[in-house]
Amino acid sequence: MYEAATSRQVFGYVLILVAGVVLVGGLIWAFRLGFKVRQREPAPPLPEEQPKLPPTGPVRETSEMREPRDVPRTGEESERLTPHQLDNIRSRRADDQRRPRWSPGSSGSFGGGGGGRT
Repeated sequence: MYEAATSRQVFGYVLILVAGVVLVGGLIWAFRLGFKVRQREPAPPLPEEQPKLPPTGPVRETSEMREPRDVPRTGEESERLTPHQLDNIRSRRADDQRRPRWSPGSSGSFGGGGGGRT
């Protein structure tokens, strides 16, 4: 009624048992390594060390429309501007502060599938 266990079956069971022991040992080693690394890290900052708001309150974001400053012109057409005459071309606050919108009838983006202007 009972069959004797063959050597191949016993070898398979032992192999599974050894692989399980190696896997559990590797997990324990990884946990201990992570614990040691965590101990070497600095502690989180205390509440007194956290950043504080400035006395004037939170800094707000400003949004405005800008336009480029014109390039300076020369007195004569034959005269050329040199780099030091160009200075640093900055932008200035635009008179019209309305946000630009898409033109009516345009698709809104390249390849957007709209009809476009006709």
